Formats: sequence, C-alpha cells, structure tokens
Amino acid sequence: MGRMKEWWVQVGLLSVPLLAVYLHIPPPRLSPALLSWKASGAFFTYKHQSIFYRDSTGAVGSSDVVILLHGFPTSSYDWSKIWEGLTQRFHRRPHHYSIFEQASIVERLVRHLGLHHQRINLLSHDYGDTVAQELLHRYEHNKTGSILINSLCLSNGGIFPETYYPRFIQKVLKDGGLLSPIITRLMNFFFFSRGLGAVFGPYTQPSQAEYWDMWTAVRTNDGNLVVDSILQYINQRKKHRDRWVGALMSTSVPLHLIYGPLDPVNPHPEFLQLYKKVLPMSTVSVLDDHISHYPQLEDPTGFLNAYLNFINSF
Repeated sequence: MGRMKEWWVQVGLLSVPLLAVYLHIPPPRLSPALLSWKASGAFFTYKHQSIFYRDSTGAVGSSDVVILLHGFPTSSYDWSKIWEGLTQRFHRRPHHYSIFEQASIVERLVRHLGLHHQRINLLSHDYGDTVAQELLHRYEHNKTGSILINSLCLSNGGIFPETYYPRFIQKVLKDGGLLSPIITRLMNFFFFSRGLGAVFGPYTQPSQAEYWDMWTAVRTNDGNLVVDSILQYINQRKKHRDRWVGALMSTSVPLHLIYGPLDPVNPHPEFLQLYKKVLPMSTVSVLDDHISHYPQLEDPTGFLNAYLNFINSF
C-alpha cells in the first residue's frame, strides 16, 4: 500500500512540470495562406482592442457594399473560398466578427471605413447571424449610429433558440463554471478538429491543412482562453429571443437564408419548417443534402450562386 501511494506521488510530481510545459506551448505559426489573408487585411482599435478586418474594392461600376459576419469558433478566413467571387459583384467587402458589443464593433468599423451613409448588404453565418439580427433591430428602431441595411442573408445560425442544438463541449464550456478555464487551457488540435469535424458533412470535411489553419486562428492571441466567455451567446439568444427574432419578423428589408440541411446544430427539417413558418416573407436556398453547418466552405460555388441570385433579385 505504501509503495502504491509513493508511486502516485511520483506520477503527480512528474505531471506538474509536464502540464506546465503543455500550457505554455506557443500557438502554431500562420500558414502561407493565413499569412496572405492577414497581410491583405488591416486593424482598427475598439476599446483598446485591436480588431482585424479585410476590406477590398471589387467590381468596377458597382457601388454596392457587403459586410461578411463570420461564425464561431472559426475566423474571417471562413469567407476565403467565396471572396474572389464576391469581388465580381460588389464594390467593397469589409467584414468582421461578432452580440451587443460585437454589433457595436461592426458599426464602428462601418464609420471607420466611411460607409455610414451608404446602404449595406449583410451576409452572415452562425454566430454572425445573431450579430446581424442585433444590427437589424437597431436599424429598425433608428438607434443612433446604426448602419443602413439594404439586405440580410443568413446561413446556418442559431436564429431560433428552440431549434438550436449546441455540441456537448459547448454546453460544458458555457456552464462549466470553474471547470471551463481548465478545459480551454487543455484544448488541443486533436479535440478541436474532432469537434469541428462533427459539424461538417462526411464528404466535405476540411483537409488537415485547413483544420490547422482554423486551429491556428483560434490560438492566435490566446483566443482559446476566451472560448467559454464567448459561448455565453447561447444563453443570450434565449434571453433576447423576442428582440432578435422580432427584428426579422417586423423588417421590410429583403431577407434570405442559405441552408446546409445536414447541419446537426440546426437540424432539418425542424429548423427549416420553423423558419418558413415564422418568416414566410423570406426567400430560402437549400443546398445539396450532404452540405452541413459550414455551407460557404463545403459548397462555395453553390453558396455564392445562391447569394448572388438573391442579391440580383431586388
């Protein structure tokens, strides 16, 4: 018995320095693709935070602007596969992250870019959908500083809390209390890629290099350490459902949904049936059966065509 106790003590003593080393592993280096994406963007400051955005001038003769709002836990790089396609239609494509404060950041970015007097087309995904709903609420209620919204296209986001099914790890992190900071520090590429892979279709999985790019983006500036805090948006969606769903129900702004039907987070047909019932004035594009939660990455051509058909319809 004494030897067993001594063995456990030795294991414990050995584990402490190993854990300390693991927790101080630096984030992976940016791949050439991510370095290129970052080099093409810029930063502006919001409340002492450096915010990345990418802005480019596209189609000659077009004055239309689209703002892209990405999801969680990934980054603006989610839009890379349709970026060039959008340049053929839109003059400018600034974009940004995302709920209340995130919406304020988008408004600040619009002013920073001198676009506050111009009508904006919003294209959003996942967490970005909720930010877009808050921006729409502010616009409809003429809030000071709100952006002028020309159209809104949503995609595979938790628009309705009652048909949104977060992954197990998301539930643990958002409600984990003292356990959450420990989990975020122990998070690694293997668990990240396994968890994210579960919301991609079986035939549209990211490559190993793409997973590494996603993980690298999360690790940049210790982003993995605030995952539990960001996940509070799940609770905010329930608390502010009337505000955010109400904005969609009452608006006269053209609405569209691009939907990957294999999404386990917003499952078919439950989500789509509720969407069409609550928002009958919205148009909908349902992609192929094997497309899941990240339609802009899993089927960039189908996604881009669906969006451009919507934009060209009004």
